[in-house]
Amino acid sequence: MADEQQAQTAADNTEEAAAQGGVKVDPGFFDAVNAYLAVSDDQTRKFGVKEAAMAMNYAAARHSAHMYLVSVKPINAANERKDFMDYMTTMYRRMLNEHLDGMGEERGIDVGESELATEYAAAGVQIGRMKQQTPAADYVAAAGATPPAASNE
Repeated sequence: MADEQQAQTAADNTEEAAAQGGVKVDPGFFDAVNAYLAVSDDQTRKFGVKEAAMAMNYAAARHSAHMYLVSVKPINAANERKDFMDYMTTMYRRMLNEHLDGMGEERGIDVGESELATEYAAAGVQIGRMKQQTPAADYVAAAGATPPAASNE
């Protein structure tokens, strides 16, 4: 039942974003995100925040390397490596900024100046003490994501 509600919430939110000129995201994307987060939450309870975070990051890096190697022509792998690395690190840094901004706002925590502040301002999005949502807030809400259980680590 909870999974059905999360999927419906994701579908509703993505349709709303599309109606407002946003990008429509397949609700299956959020099902995948929630599945990874459920594993991460379980690992956090078993091993602690730091160990679970390191395992998740290690797994993401390994998966990305695998996907690169199965999608690039072997003859081009060496020449395209730097572009791939730049793309992946830029994308991750952007997602991390969006989530820090959105979750910091959501929890009332000052997370400092966003690297995306200029882009937000150009789009008319206000962050920080202005109480406006950032792009990540929509993703987090649509995914029904919740933070891992509190830990003393």
